Amino acid sequence: MPRHACRVMTTVLAATLLFLSAGNARAAERPKYEIKFASVAPEGSTWMNVMHQLDTEVRDTTNGDVGFRMYAGGVQGDEPDVLRKMRFGQLQGAGFTGNGLGDILPEMRILELPFLYRDKKEIDYILDRFTGYFDEAFRDQGYVLLGWTEVGYVYFFSNIPIRTIDDVRGIKVWTWQGDPLAAKLFQALNVTPVPLSVTEVLTALQTGMVDAVYTSPMAAISLQWFTRTKYMNLSPLTNSMGAVLMTRKLFDKIPPAEQQALLAISRRKLHELTLLTRKDNETAIEELKKAGVEMIPAPSDEEMAKYRAVGLQVRRDLTGELYPASLLDAIEKALEEYRSGGE
Repeated sequence: MPRHACRVMTTVLAATLLFLSAGNARAAERPKYEIKFASVAPEGSTWMNVMHQLDTEVRDTTNGDVGFRMYAGGVQGDEPDVLRKMRFGQLQGAGFTGNGLGDILPEMRILELPFLYRDKKEIDYILDRFTGYFDEAFRDQGYVLLGWTEVGYVYFFSNIPIRTIDDVRGIKVWTWQGDPLAAKLFQALNVTPVPLSVTEVLTALQTGMVDAVYTSPMAAISLQWFTRTKYMNLSPLTNSMGAVLMTRKLFDKIPPAEQQALLAISRRKLHELTLLTRKDNETAIEELKKAGVEMIPAPSDEEMAKYRAVGLQVRRDLTGELYPASLLDAIEKALEEYRSGGE
């Protein structure tokens, strides 16, 4: 190779290495607005994979000024721990289930009322109609709604077959400790609630302390509850919601253009996560079948009407306790309009 060509190659290589070094240095820099984010989802899960994609896109769009530092796998504690840390400024963002969201904004639990929806399209329609309302309500509490997520349909998993509403009555059902919505539902169903933390449930199933639990198919597998239950009733009790929040204190410091980018990217990616979660739950049902869990078909229309009557009772009982009557009226009216084709 001619000498001048070697010099050119050397110069190009040096420039390339310098460019790559600078790029790596920028990537390693802490964002000006760093969102310390906690999740109970483990690394490698669909949840965290999407969150890392979201972080990359936010960093690219804001030229590295806004980004996340991820704490996965529950290393920051359970939802009450995480919420406390957010209030003290140790964390600025987190993924919450409906139960955790309800600790911040009790009226949000209206989105998880039992037997409220008939299908996923109705869920998406209500979220689209009422996101603005809840966004403002969360901001009043000091948080910004980056986007909705979804745990998915919640079903009974039991060691006693539940084919009718009468089969439910009197059985011992795990209840998430401190969850007012579940407590009111099981009171209406006339079951025996056994309040426990999530970490105590598997042992309770093993010892016979509880006969049944309620959860999504994915969670039943990840928590190993399916190994101690024989049946899954294919009629969902409700749709379990979730969301990603960040503290308004940090959000308000971010320049408006970067705020808009953060919100737009987060809501798009978290909607993608919801769709992926739905697919994962469908796959999980097939895995449960292969594992020997017996699937109990959804009840007849006549039997389903009894469940919906219970759902109506729960809605009325929680009015004024978790949410105002005006919000319930607005959501019920929106569903009626949707079902009649007037959306």
